[in-house]
Amino acid sequence: MNTIQEYTSFVDVLRKKIRDDMNNYCDDIAGGACADYAAYSKLCGVIQGLAIAERHLLDLAEKALKDDEDRSEEHTSEL
Repeated sequence: MNTIQEYTSFVDVLRKKIRDDMNNYCDDIAGGACADYAAYSKLCGVIQGLAIAERHLLDLAEKALKDDEDRSEEHTSEL
């Protein structure tokens, strides 16, 4: 397995974990797990933080793939 495949696999696994956590926290809110507004607000903040982390992860993965493609094109054009 090459480096970009390993990187993509890592991104996929981490994204799934982030998404699972987000869904679990959303289920907690929907299921009435929050005893008060403070608990609700805290879970909303956690979900927001996970969403931001997921977006950063996807942006980084996209940039890495583009950079890898650019390097491959440069290498090919040099031959």
